[in-house]
Amino acid sequence: MKGLYSALLVPFDEEGNILESGLRQIIRQNIDKQQVDGLYVNGSSGENFLMNTEQKKKVFEIVKDEVGSDAKLIAQVGALDLNESIELGKYATELGYDALSAVTPFYYPFKFEEIKYYYNAIIEATGNEMIIYSIPALTGVNLSIQQFEELFENEKIIGIKYTAADFYLLERIRKAFPDKLILSGFDEMLIQAAVSGVDGAIGSTYNINGQRARQIFNLAKEGKIEQAYEIQHETNDIIEQVLALGIYPTLKAVLNENGIEAGTTKRPLAPLDEASLKKVKELVSKYNL
Repeated sequence: MKGLYSALLVPFDEEGNILESGLRQIIRQNIDKQQVDGLYVNGSSGENFLMNTEQKKKVFEIVKDEVGSDAKLIAQVGALDLNESIELGKYATELGYDALSAVTPFYYPFKFEEIKYYYNAIIEATGNEMIIYSIPALTGVNLSIQQFEELFENEKIIGIKYTAADFYLLERIRKAFPDKLILSGFDEMLIQAAVSGVDGAIGSTYNINGQRARQIFNLAKEGKIEQAYEIQHETNDIIEQVLALGIYPTLKAVLNENGIEAGTTKRPLAPLDEASLKKVKELVSKYNL
């Protein structure tokens, strides 16, 4: 399961319906042009938490049908409703997804024992392997190295999607668990994560910038740090502008500029206005996106 994964975007029409043809185009864009190793499906970038259960299942089904065995697939099934997580986990497992992932329970102040129960329940019900999705900035859940160790007692928990800027904790986790999978989740910090020994990364911007991410990761692993930083600097110039405009509508607008049916964001997320779309055109031209 090592490698680079795009956090897959999902295209919607103005009524919030999934655009199947567009989703298939985005999948091919990621595999054929950006040449990622796999797709992380129904994560934040897929606007997962704005979709109902049936829409999530539809995405899982379309992705597996389009990808086949061309790339590795990780199904993000985390939800506040544990029954939904289990239902989605079973569905993705039956479709043949290589592993599951689940964001830590959020919003309510869950105790660690409750978080542990959540992961173990999904694993027990599905029989699939699990990658913990740790994103403290959005969930408010900061797992300690001792808590990761306790979670890893379940052999089906094979690793972490680590979306945090605490590189001291990352180093401690890498040293303590050399056989566990660590996938970095911050595109703008890919070089630092690669130097810290991660096994790969999952990125939203890889939908449009996966080739640069590949260069950064490979150069850093080869010890060519100066060259890797040159590409990271350029990548971060792109990311800075994408974040300023709004990450998900901007990534979709870039794809639309390239003739891919990327649709729009799902409400209440707003589409870009005309002034912002003009900036997207400039971004695409300047960086050959």
